[in-house]
Amino acid sequence: QLQLVESGGGLVQPGGSLRLSCAASGFTLDYYAIGWFRQAPGKEREGVSCISSPDGSIYYADSVKGRVTISRDRAGNTVYLQMNSLKPEDTAVYFCAAGAIPWHTLSSNWMAERSYDYWGQGTQVTVSS
Repeated sequence: QLQLVESGGGLVQPGGSLRLSCAASGFTLDYYAIGWFRQAPGKEREGVSCISSPDGSIYYADSVKGRVTISRDRAGNTVYLQMNSLKPEDTAVYFCAAGAIPWHTLSSNWMAERSYDYWGQGTQVTVSS
């Protein structure tokens, strides 16, 4: 069974850090572009970051650029999202997704949910004092 599982969410104070993990089972993440999305209450889901395959190109939303780092652990079949300097507006459910997105189209397609084939169940991130 093909599955993505996110973990690492939680409650953190403003200015704090969290590292989210996206672990795959049943398939190898190496062959997919992996995106992180988030959905805040009452808002649409939005793209946060993406790491491509095979060239490893990385994309960030303007709202998180400079505070977030995406990385891939090929041996562990896991993708991470390190989030620093967290703000209350980062509060959301965070999802990871895998898509067989042609690398040369990623710059224009990575933020589109329709580009992804597999989704995790999400992990809650709450930034509050």
